[in-house]
Amino acid sequence: MSDARLPEPSDAVVRVDSLSKWFGDVVAVSDMSFEIRPGITGLLGPNGAGKTTLLRMIAGLSTQSEGTLSVFGQNPRANLSLYKRIGVMVEHDAGYDFMTGREFVTTAARLRRVSETSATVGRAIELVDLEDAADRRLRTYSRGMKQRIRLAAVLVHEPDLLLLDEPLSGADPRQRLQFQALLVRLAEAGRTIVVSSHILEEVEQLAETVILIVRGKLAAEGDYHAIRAALDDRPYHVRVVADAPRALAAALVGLSEVEAVRIDPDGALVIESSHVARVQTSLAPLAQSLGVRIKRVEPLDDSLESVFEYLVDR
Repeated sequence: MSDARLPEPSDAVVRVDSLSKWFGDVVAVSDMSFEIRPGITGLLGPNGAGKTTLLRMIAGLSTQSEGTLSVFGQNPRANLSLYKRIGVMVEHDAGYDFMTGREFVTTAARLRRVSETSATVGRAIELVDLEDAADRRLRTYSRGMKQRIRLAAVLVHEPDLLLLDEPLSGADPRQRLQFQALLVRLAEAGRTIVVSSHILEEVEQLAETVILIVRGKLAAEGDYHAIRAALDDRPYHVRVVADAPRALAAALVGLSEVEAVRIDPDGALVIESSHVARVQTSLAPLAQSLGVRIKRVEPLDDSLESVFEYLVDR
């Protein structure tokens, strides 16, 4: 792949301006404007937020109802030359378990009309580190291996823009690390990668830039740390189960980062704080100093829906 095809670091690969998409009376994407540049961008939001609809429009698979969209300076809809520069990995796995990994990637290469198919397929499989398993049936693959061979099929025509819809769904921690490391290598090679996810920690570990979507609306965008700081301004509630809740509650009230503490009828503590990370750091040594045993700590409202709605509504 020639470097001349890749954009300069200052150039936006994807430009979205006042973009909306509706299906009848249902608004899936509402008046979004943002840009995506080379590197890894996380498209983050709860299930049903509009992430997949947005990815389909960027890929040219669906047309917008309103607004403008460009990819590499062109309209992606029905643009065959542009399709050659885009690779799309959908969320749900298609069933080709009777194929070997090599056959699966070869089929993708032929559908893309890739020349030198055998050599190109080999390079794509090598890139995802599955040479040893390439001639095994997909039914023998683990979930993580299936995700990587699907990525090989997406990479076989050497696209400049990768659109990956929930690529880490169902993978175990080790598989996630392998997949994340691979995406980082691809980004370092000059590709633009958009990763859709509903899991905050995945995006934190992977993306340089984050686009937050809630209920089809753009909630926030930019550097992950700035967005995380905005989220930290929101009061959180943490439930703590301990063997001496009243003693622990009395001590917690004295912490500057704790805004309120209550004891529920079942004896559990509920702590309210805008700095939940500091509370969790202080909790264990405080309990130890009091001789209190903590049995469980869990967030009560740390779902993406509730956290991101705070950003939309404030």
